Amino acid sequence: MILTVCLSPCIDVNIEVHSLNVGMSQKILNKRIFFTGKAMNVAMGLARLRADVFATGFMYEINGNQFEQALHKEGVPYKFVWNKGRVRENYKFIDHKSMLTEVDDVSPEISNEKQAELLQLIKLYVADCEALEVSGSLAKNMSPDYYAEILKLVPAGVKKIVDTEGARLIESLKTGVDLIKPNIGEIERTLKVRLDSKETMLKSCYKLLDMGAKRVLLSLGKQGAVITDGSKNYYCKSINVAMNSTIGAGDGMVAAASNALVKGAPLKDILRQGVAAGTAAITSPDSISFKKEKYEEILSALTVKEIN
Repeated sequence: MILTVCLSPCIDVNIEVHSLNVGMSQKILNKRIFFTGKAMNVAMGLARLRADVFATGFMYEINGNQFEQALHKEGVPYKFVWNKGRVRENYKFIDHKSMLTEVDDVSPEISNEKQAELLQLIKLYVADCEALEVSGSLAKNMSPDYYAEILKLVPAGVKKIVDTEGARLIESLKTGVDLIKPNIGEIERTLKVRLDSKETMLKSCYKLLDMGAKRVLLSLGKQGAVITDGSKNYYCKSINVAMNSTIGAGDGMVAAASNALVKGAPLKDILRQGVAAGTAAITSPDSISFKKEKYEEILSALTVKEIN
């Protein structure tokens, strides 16, 4: 079983407009609402791959039942630590040029007692897991080392998978992590570097390996992804598909890569499956995750090459 830990659930309100002009009135062309959160999306992706998954994390009294319904629909079992307050809302505006403008909310504060309660819940479930995946942001009053507190609960032999950035990622790496999935912007912000060539990308990935990662899966957006364990480096180019939404693409990549990792897949297959799921996710405008049939179709068309 893979245990996913969602620390910051959110409601994504995706709004399509003809053009987004500050200070002017615009009519909504289309509006979609998703009950999401990075690890929540990973759980749904794993369920669509028929993996054994369990979701936990923080949840809030106002609108929290909508997340339960979403997970129930996907067949994902769950148990949350409930908090007072309202689930945060993120607004994503997409104009006719496919430009994305995001306005992200911050989760309500989590008390020390609730933080401890989640750690106890994770400790209870992780003993019977093959992997733990944790991703996303934290409530404004929480310390980045909460990631490390979670990962220190993971027994030897259980895989650790992390998708976050900045101080949260740095604290996580101190515990040793089996797989991380940054994108270019996240590496640049975390390491204070500029990734403008293959050489700088690989050099930064190697630095993350030195800091405690065993494998780095670097998302390159529509260009695909790179994976490295320090001994081998592979690149997988994505294929051209109709891009209906970018929401959840990275989480789809994490879901498929996590599933492959747990099954003992070689490095290049972890990469290929991750790229297939991430690509499939952008073809699904009405879902936060990917369709398994589309994933398998794309997977069969992808090739991986070794790079130096």
